[in-house]
Amino acid sequence: MTSLLSELEPSIVASSEQRAEFRYWQKRILASTIMGYALFYFVRKNLSVAMPEMEATMGIDKDQLGLFLTAHGVLYGFSRFANGIWADRANARWFMAGGLVICATFNFLFGMSSSVWAMGLFWAANGWFQGMGFPPCTRLMTHWFPPARLASVMSVWNISHSLGAGIVVVLCGYLAPIDWRLCFFVPAGIAIAGAGLLAAMLRDTPESLGLPPVEGTEDSSHEQDTAVGATLRRLVFSNPYIWLLGFANFFVYVVRYGILDWGPTFLKQARGVELSQAGWTVAAFEAAGILGMISSGWITDRVFGGRGARACLFYMVGCGAALTVFWLNPSGSQLINAGVLCVAGFFIYGPQCLIGIAAANLATKRAAAAAAGLTGLFGYASTTVSGFGVGWLVENYSWDLAFLLFGLSTVAGS
Repeated sequence: MTSLLSELEPSIVASSEQRAEFRYWQKRILASTIMGYALFYFVRKNLSVAMPEMEATMGIDKDQLGLFLTAHGVLYGFSRFANGIWADRANARWFMAGGLVICATFNFLFGMSSSVWAMGLFWAANGWFQGMGFPPCTRLMTHWFPPARLASVMSVWNISHSLGAGIVVVLCGYLAPIDWRLCFFVPAGIAIAGAGLLAAMLRDTPESLGLPPVEGTEDSSHEQDTAVGATLRRLVFSNPYIWLLGFANFFVYVVRYGILDWGPTFLKQARGVELSQAGWTVAAFEAAGILGMISSGWITDRVFGGRGARACLFYMVGCGAALTVFWLNPSGSQLINAGVLCVAGFFIYGPQCLIGIAAANLATKRAAAAAAGLTGLFGYASTTVSGFGVGWLVENYSWDLAFLLFGLSTVAGS
C-alpha cells in the first residue's frame, strides 16, 4: 500500500514538504472512504441475516421480503445515478457523512416497526439515501489519484464492499437469534458514530487544502456547472461502452446480491445451518471477494494485457462453475459450503470491481460519479430479479430454480 501511494503525487508540486503532505492526505482519504463505505453496508445488508427470523416470528413470506429487497435496490440504483450527477459538484465530505446518518436513521425506524407496509416504506427510503455513499467516493478517488493509477487504487478501495458486508452478516448472525430488531439498532448506532469520524477525516479536493490538483490543472467545476447536460451527453450517455458495462453489471449483481441477500436464508432453511454459522459462511464469500477485487486489476494488466472484458469473462466462468458445484453438492458441512462459496466470491467480485473502474476511466474525473452511477443503476435494477424474482421462485417452486437463474446470469454477464 505504501509503495503504491508513494507514486501517486500531483504532477506539479512545489516542495518535498508538499509532496509528503499530499501522500499523507491520499492515504487518509483512501482509508477513510474504505471505512465509510463499509459502514453503508452495515445499514444495507443487515436485512439479509434478519430475514429468516422475521419470516419465522412475524409471518412475513419470501415474496414480501423479496419486495423489500427489490424496492430498496431499484430506488438505490436510481439514487446512485441521480446523486452521481450531484456528487460531481458537491462537497464529498459532508455529502457522504450526511447520507450515512440518514440511512442509519431509517434503520432505527425499520427496527421499531411492526407493520409490513411501514417496513417496506422505510427500507425503500433507506435504499434511496444509500445512493449518497458510492458517488462521493468516486469523486474523491478521481480528484486525489491520477488516471494512470486509478485502477490500482480503486481495486484496493473496492474491498470496502466486502469488509462491510462480511462484518455485518457475522455480527447480525449473533444478534438475530436474540432479537431480529437488534440487526438494525446495533449497526445503525455504529454507522452514526462512523459518520462523525468520516466528517472529521475527509477533505473534498486537494485544492481545498491549498494543494495542486493531481494532474496539475485547475479544477473545471465552473465549466461543468455551465454545461452539465453537454458533459453528460458527451462523456456518459453517448459512450456505447458505458452502456455495455451497465448491461454486464446487471447480471453480475443478480449473482452477487442473490447470494448475499438470500444466502443466510438458504443455508438455514435448505442446508440446516445455524444462523450464526450461516453468517460466517456468507462472510467467507465476501472475504474471498476482497482477494478477487485486488487480484482483478493485476490479472487484467499482467495476464490479459489490459483487456478488462477478457478478464471479466474468465471471472464469470469461474463463478458459474463454483455455484454449480455448490448447488449440486448439498452438503451440510460448514467447511465445504464456505470453501465453495469462497471460490464463487473470489470470481464474482473481479467483474464487480473492473466494471466500476472502467466506467470511471471512460468518463474522466469530470463525470466519473455519473458514469459509475449509470452502471450502478443497471446493477441495482437487477434486484427485480435477485430480490422479488428469487423470493417468488423459492416461495412457489424451489431453490433449484433460483440457482439455475444464478447460473444463467453468469453466462449472460460474460
